[in-house]
Amino acid sequence: MKALELGKTVPDIKLPASNGETVKLSDFRGRKVVLFFYPQDQTPTCTQEACDFRDAHGSFESADTVLIGISPDPVKSHLKFIEKQGLPFLLLADTELKAANAFGVWQEKQLYGRKYMGIVRSTFLIDRKGKLVSEWRNIRVKGHIDKVLEAARGLK
Repeated sequence: MKALELGKTVPDIKLPASNGETVKLSDFRGRKVVLFFYPQDQTPTCTQEACDFRDAHGSFESADTVLIGISPDPVKSHLKFIEKQGLPFLLLADTELKAANAFGVWQEKQLYGRKYMGIVRSTFLIDRKGKLVSEWRNIRVKGHIDKVLEAARGLK
């Protein structure tokens, strides 16, 4: 699958959300969107990343930017994750990997010599018109949110 190109409109994928609705990316036109893909609810690194975004949520709101997390976990798992960590943003359930494949983050990974398919932790910044303007692929969590916030603030 060809990865998304910067400057191109992102696909308008519909996914079930933690608020009980089915949302699509075009629902957020007119606002900037940070989409972060993570492998699994309640795992240490994913929790750290989600909590870092949670802690910076007000700063993203001030930058007129919507935060949305996506993983292959079902909505039920997302609801537990939100409740346990106090997450103030939507989590989308990509159980069929539609978004992961469209954004090119479902890839072969390797751990302790074992190869498997999984989510490559990645973040995308989408402008008010629905175009991809920045991407961070295979990220390390430490310091990542600051880079994303700086890019969101710099985007008009």
